[in-house]
Amino acid sequence: MSVDPRFDRRQLIQGSAALLIAGLAEPLWAADLSASSLKSMLGNASDKALDKLAAPDGFYRDLAVRILLPGTQGKLASKLMKQGDKLGLTTKLTKSLNDAASLAAGEAKPIFRKSVDGLSWTDVPGIALQNDGATQYLKKSAGIELGTKVRPLVASALGKFGAFNQLSKLGKTASLLGLNSLTQDGLTDSVTQQALNGIFSYISKEETGLRGNLGGTAKSVLDAVLK
Repeated sequence: MSVDPRFDRRQLIQGSAALLIAGLAEPLWAADLSASSLKSMLGNASDKALDKLAAPDGFYRDLAVRILLPGTQGKLASKLMKQGDKLGLTTKLTKSLNDAASLAAGEAKPIFRKSVDGLSWTDVPGIALQNDGATQYLKKSAGIELGTKVRPLVASALGKFGAFNQLSKLGKTASLLGLNSLTQDGLTDSVTQQALNGIFSYISKEETGLRGNLGGTAKSVLDAVLK
């Protein structure tokens, strides 16, 4: 079955123009650079994000991504947990959760790199024009798979930092804080999801910072091609 060469050329121009706008490619005829440039950008963004979160207190020091015990988002629950922290009942456990997430983030770099490599040429035009387009694509296309692969890393890290033992030692206090029904699996699931949310948030910031902004001319080229 033959393919209309005009269609292939149009796809190449669209992708190259999109990347030109995003500052990821050079001239429009450098179409062979487009997909690899996007992969390189997102790979670098994920590496930098994971390196930051894998640093000591990477998650814990940033309130925007700090890992919290499940069910502590509500006002009453939050108040109870703060009281628990003041009494020294949950501070160590919360710190352990964040230390575990940081360890898992460092070990997850090859997993994210492999997912980034799954990006193909056909994905380029649709994601190159958004500041976090590649990150969102990765999150939607590989989020479930990433969660499945990162979860064992989190479980191992939680065990290493004693989070499961600390949870069990809370005893009656756990009941008062609404944590009496929290299982090891439940804790692992919660920390995994929170860690992934934090990782994607950081990747998005890194991606935005790596993108250029060439503006007018390239935008006009893409608009003309897409008509």
